[in-house]
Amino acid sequence: MSRIGNKIVTIPAGVDVKQDGQFVTVKGPKGELNYTINPEITMHMDGTEVSFTRAAEDKKHRALHGTTTANFSNMVEGVTDGFSKTLKMVGVGYRAAKSGSKLTLSVGYSHPVDFEDREGLTVEVPDALTIKISGISKQAVGDFAAEIRAIRPPEPYKGKGIRYEGEVVRRKEGKTGK
Repeated sequence: MSRIGNKIVTIPAGVDVKQDGQFVTVKGPKGELNYTINPEITMHMDGTEVSFTRAAEDKKHRALHGTTTANFSNMVEGVTDGFSKTLKMVGVGYRAAKSGSKLTLSVGYSHPVDFEDREGLTVEVPDALTIKISGISKQAVGDFAAEIRAIRPPEPYKGKGIRYEGEVVRRKEGKTGK
């Protein structure tokens, strides 16, 4: 039994959902997202409520059922409220700067690391140690944030690196001298 798959997604006012076979379009005040539903999953629209059913009860279909419902729910939330992730930089000399459509990170390498803005995402640098990524697609926001974090992930001895806001880094003690 899939608890997430059986949830009913309520469509808020101002959001338009169109289904053309297995292709679904969700349009809202912040933008438009598209999704192709697996042929094994069936979408049912009932006024402002959307539910999904699966073709069989095996493990693959149960997983697809929950994933499809979660993805559709995230699309509806994305076009109404949007998603954002905040990254914090910890380390001496670490800083971020935004110039035009380019994000430049100085994170202890011999060269700065540059990122170009992605389509559909907004990157802000409120201060030199904070990067805020926002957009309507939860997957795109998470992927870009993970790509930036992978440049210098937090290390356990001094805690230096790029981390998500609120992320707790388990610290290790290090060497003990004689």
